[in-house]
Amino acid sequence: MNNDTRIKDVMDKAIAEAKKTMNADVGGPFGAAIIDSNGKIISVASNSVLKDHDPTAHAEMNAIRMAGEKLGTHDLTGCTLVTTAYPCPMCLGATIWANIKHVIYGCRPKDAEAIGFRDDFIYRFIRDDYPDKKVLVLTEKLREQCLDLFQEYKNKEKTIY
Repeated sequence: MNNDTRIKDVMDKAIAEAKKTMNADVGGPFGAAIIDSNGKIISVASNSVLKDHDPTAHAEMNAIRMAGEKLGTHDLTGCTLVTTAYPCPMCLGATIWANIKHVIYGCRPKDAEAIGFRDDFIYRFIRDDYPDKKVLVLTEKLREQCLDLFQEYKNKEKTIY
């Protein structure tokens, strides 16, 4: 089986999972899979935001969580994320944190926006340097407390990931 055929097979599985849960009103039309460097499927997941009452339960997040649990690691170096849509900022961030360097996606952010999802809005919000200053507020008094926590972590030589 060539690589293009394998990727199509993996995407088909992500789409099938998304259709199943979408039609059960579990979540939106999003599916994702994590494959290893040999193309072996580690996890397949879909969006479960509505069922879990969890705004972070996107397909990519669920697939990353499942893969990490299955492999017993937070580091998915060498893996590929196959997803039905360009990852939202949260999912893209999780992909980067997981050390996944290769993402194959189907739909663009504008495609998700066209059916009512806010992915592209969030990308514009970030790109425009957070135009609504009420959303993110830095408080210097609280920063000092938090810096103490950071320093304690560093002093204890905890794991950096």
